[in-house]
Amino acid sequence: MTLHTEVVRRLRDGMADGVLSFPLTAFHTDGSLDPDGFRTHVAAQIATAPGAVFPACGTGEFFSLDEDEYRRVVSVTVEEAAGRVPVVAGTGYGWAQAARFARIAEEAGADALLVLPHYLVAAPQDGLVAQLEQLAARTGLPLIAYQRGQVAFTADALRRIAGIPNVIGLKDGHSDLDRLQRLTLAALEDFLFFNGAATAEIQARAYATVGVPAYSSAVHAFAPEIANAFFTALHGDDHGTVEKLLRDFYVPFVELRDRVPGYAVSLVKAAARLRGRPVGPVRAPLTDPSPADLADLKTLLATGLDLVGAAL
Repeated sequence: MTLHTEVVRRLRDGMADGVLSFPLTAFHTDGSLDPDGFRTHVAAQIATAPGAVFPACGTGEFFSLDEDEYRRVVSVTVEEAAGRVPVVAGTGYGWAQAARFARIAEEAGADALLVLPHYLVAAPQDGLVAQLEQLAARTGLPLIAYQRGQVAFTADALRRIAGIPNVIGLKDGHSDLDRLQRLTLAALEDFLFFNGAATAEIQARAYATVGVPAYSSAVHAFAPEIANAFFTALHGDDHGTVEKLLRDFYVPFVELRDRVPGYAVSLVKAAARLRGRPVGPVRAPLTDPSPADLADLKTLLATGLDLVGAAL
């Protein structure tokens, strides 16, 4: 069994059993990295048995980390995971910089990489494929492409990237189910697909209908009780619980999230702080929630936890 085949097997098994965890990167109040706070947070995340853990990705503010901080974050995650769950580290920017982060992740012991959308420019399909080819040639780690923002693959491009030996899957953040269905039909049987929509639970049922049941959960970063209850209800066809959690928690959370750009991360971090998690503030260009929004978040969080029999 090759390394890539083993990683695919572990990821497939893991995402059948639980949500994908995207931990928050902890900072001190002065904005410096807090490795001890992060260790506490990621250990608590792993203890709830997610399908895999994805450090230093979008929720983990990859875009604001330097290379030394990135190394600490990935290393701590690998140490805390201790082989119990796969560790998929984020990487990104252009392929040259992504390769630098990839080397660090490989040295730190990560199992795979999530390739975040490249920086700034729009690009044709040939360029999107070449970006992954260049990165794949510079790392031994399996790669999961992430289509979001300016990155959106056609079925032909998907077949081409799936032919790159290192590339094992695709995370989708566009929520275009017509396009996604075409991609799943174009892929090889062992190619992995992930629902990476913002607050992915909102669209989890729709994604599953096109063959993409696995999803990332930002809510898991602050309320694994809610995230796991939703996952259990969804996979157990408990439609009443799914709809109650959607109606009374997830939809209001999305409405709160949509008030301010960047709240997809800022609210998650603020909710974790409300629960006593030592994750600290967000880094610029993100901003922490206003007092009024924080009050609404606290009320909503208490409601969501009460729905699953947990306390703030």
